[in-house]
Amino acid sequence: MKRRHFWGVRNVNPWTATALTLLYCSITVADQGPTLTPRSLQTALSAKPVGAEAERLAAQIRTAFGGKDNLLKGPAPMIDELTVAWAIEAPMTTSTPKVLSDDGQFSLPLTKVGSTAVYAAVITLPSGSALLWHYELGHQKIAGGPLEVYASPPENLEQAGVPKGTLRQMPIWESKIFNGTTRDWWVYVPSQYRSESPACVMVFQDGGTYKDFVPVVFDNLIAKGDLPVTIGIFIQPGVFKEGEKNRSFEYDTLSDQYARFLLEEILPEVEKTLKLRHDAASRAISGISSGGICSFTVAWERPNEFGKVLSWVGSFVNIASGKTLREGGHNYPALIRKTPKKPIRVFLQDGENDLDNIHGNWPLANQEMAKALAFAGYDYKFEYGRGFHSNKHGRAILPDSLRWLWRDYKP
Repeated sequence: MKRRHFWGVRNVNPWTATALTLLYCSITVADQGPTLTPRSLQTALSAKPVGAEAERLAAQIRTAFGGKDNLLKGPAPMIDELTVAWAIEAPMTTSTPKVLSDDGQFSLPLTKVGSTAVYAAVITLPSGSALLWHYELGHQKIAGGPLEVYASPPENLEQAGVPKGTLRQMPIWESKIFNGTTRDWWVYVPSQYRSESPACVMVFQDGGTYKDFVPVVFDNLIAKGDLPVTIGIFIQPGVFKEGEKNRSFEYDTLSDQYARFLLEEILPEVEKTLKLRHDAASRAISGISSGGICSFTVAWERPNEFGKVLSWVGSFVNIASGKTLREGGHNYPALIRKTPKKPIRVFLQDGENDLDNIHGNWPLANQEMAKALAFAGYDYKFEYGRGFHSNKHGRAILPDSLRWLWRDYKP
């Protein structure tokens, strides 16, 4: 094999060249310093660097925010819990760049890093803060988007000494009730599960997301005795062979089809290897957005099978409008008021900055649901914040939501 010149040095073999390249890269990264976090950036800015130190910090900021090109466009902030960092590169500006909320209630001037064209600022916001933001350069608005921050409860993090359950991906499921669809799904089994004692069960729609954070919360709450021994089932919506998604049909339709899918297909499959309780008080169901209304629909259609509902930013709006244009979930408040009370417990979460579109207004729809549940005498709780259509608020209150749902539970 012919040896090539490497940085002007003759007769360097490829393995040595690779090693030298890695060494050079590591020296370059080390020269820039450790990777920035919002808190370390805050510390660095407070030192008011100049000269070479400022140049080094500017290089770190460019790296942390996705490179110079991204910094020129106005990148999304870095977020660490409640601490938020913004940065922008503005070589032509004659005024101090700012971050502003769209409603004008929030204003944060950015600090110039030495004599560079990089500006940055860090702030710690109260838990539950939510705003639409943008950069302002003079009279020009650049980039922007939604921001919401929450403090994470300790139960959302792995705790030393807490037994860990197992999460198993199940074989792809081919449904008969939703004929022609397949889906991924997972089953969580807590460490405390014993085959001689049937376990409670909680089903999560859009399970591919929920499986990444719910098991840790379950581990912690079960270990503390705040949650009974509970099997978690995490299910994705169906997909047809051609790739067409069946999510909205499965989740937004007001019928018993999805309840039957769970009761006739998924739960019996799980029970081939695990023992589950069958009473409604021992079964809960949860989801976000269309998964939220789906969860309520399952309990509404089968209240003697599912007794607990946890909905995040639930889509109680007219998505599945049908041929008449009036067949969607916006009907639930009226149905709740005019139908004899059903034995279900409901936890709703939403935020004032949730969606408002052709299907309806999510904040208003969830408030109407809460008012209807209150009028009809249901055991319900409504957590209404300032957030957007996301899982951030729901995740922050998940441990308390589960405690409320499963309070006073007796097998």
